Parts: sequence; structure tokens; C-alpha cells
Amino acid sequence: MNELTLAEATENIYASLRADNADLDAHIATLKATLAREGKKQAVFDPTRLVQNNRAGRKLMQAYFRQRGVSVSFSE
Repeated sequence: MNELTLAEATENIYASLRADNADLDAHIATLKATLAREGKKQAVFDPTRLVQNNRAGRKLMQAYFRQRGVSVSFSE
């Protein structure tokens, strides 16, 4: 299996969100493994690239990812 970079794993999350959350759990697991491999504590997402770019959408995303063991923050 080819190991993804953090940027590629994050890009897969954006693609999954645009595709109505298709394979989102698998992409989160890949992101979690990539973060661990690169020694990072949290994933940083650009809120302008999210489908639901409002406070409720961001909080829902953070909660969903947190349940799967990934801490999420958003760039300014």
C-alpha cells in the first residue's frame, strides 16, 4: 500500500465531503495513520473548502472526527 502524505490525506477528506461523505470513515482512518506517522497532533482544514462552511458545520465536523480519534482545527 502506498503511504499518503498529510496533504494528500487531507485532499481525500475534501473530496469525500464534496461527494456526500463517500468513504469518509476510511479517509479519516488514513488521515489518523498519516498524522501518527508524521508526528502531528491534529489535522488543519481550510474552512473555505468545506461544503458546510458555517459554525454548525465546522463543529459537527470536529465532533465527528473527534469520535474517530482525530483532532481537527481550521485555518484562519
